[in-house]
Amino acid sequence: MYAAHHWIARRFKPRPKTESRKQRLMPTIALVDDDRNILTSVSIALEAEGYRIMTYTDGASALDGFRTTQPDLAILDIKMPRMDGMETLRRLRQKSDLPVIFLTSKDEEIDELFGLKMGADDFIRKPFSQRLLVERVKAVLRRSAPKDPTAVPKENDAKALDRGLLRMDPERHTCTWKNEPVTLTVTEFLILQALATRPGVVKSRNALMDAAYDDQVYVDDRTIDSHIKRLRKKFKVVDNEFEMIETLYGVGYRFKEA
Repeated sequence: MYAAHHWIARRFKPRPKTESRKQRLMPTIALVDDDRNILTSVSIALEAEGYRIMTYTDGASALDGFRTTQPDLAILDIKMPRMDGMETLRRLRQKSDLPVIFLTSKDEEIDELFGLKMGADDFIRKPFSQRLLVERVKAVLRRSAPKDPTAVPKENDAKALDRGLLRMDPERHTCTWKNEPVTLTVTEFLILQALATRPGVVKSRNALMDAAYDDQVYVDDRTIDSHIKRLRKKFKVVDNEFEMIETLYGVGYRFKEA
């Protein structure tokens, strides 16, 4: 136990001045969890990928630390003393759009829906593989990275997408239905965009995985099904008659033609 505490404390010390330029440019990730074993194991996995790591054991101390050093991504446990992950995210969203991944051992879907509605970018359930976490971190950082202003935009990203009562603006990451805003996570936005770009065309789960997770991120069919379920629920809050996302059992999903 002493070794673990000693190891965690060491990572708060200032980096030596011999730190390379590549290290200085690597994203900083904040780990917030009251389980020191998770802090240690996840830190080792992410540092092996070159990331800079800050660790906190509760949300209150994390928010205090963020005032001094703003990370590029935060990984929050939901159940923590003093201030849990949900409250930490709520306060964080009052002044920041920092990407957030939740770690949760809970099974209640309402917690996940509530967290996504508040602005979480992804959920990972305990226990999880270190490789899965690393790939999810890479995916969220990649999707949240500022667009290169000199790059030529893709055709799908060049302008807003209008499909009947649906309007999506990829550049502003906004979505409306019947002129009412619908708050979507990055993953939900990409899945809906893939479906709405070609109404009536069936998209397999694999195709939607490719659209939402643009690298070798390991997700299963149930992950896409869960995102579709959340998408439907969010639109039904705005319009209880929303039925535009159709399921073709054994095949995939499609956005209904007007």
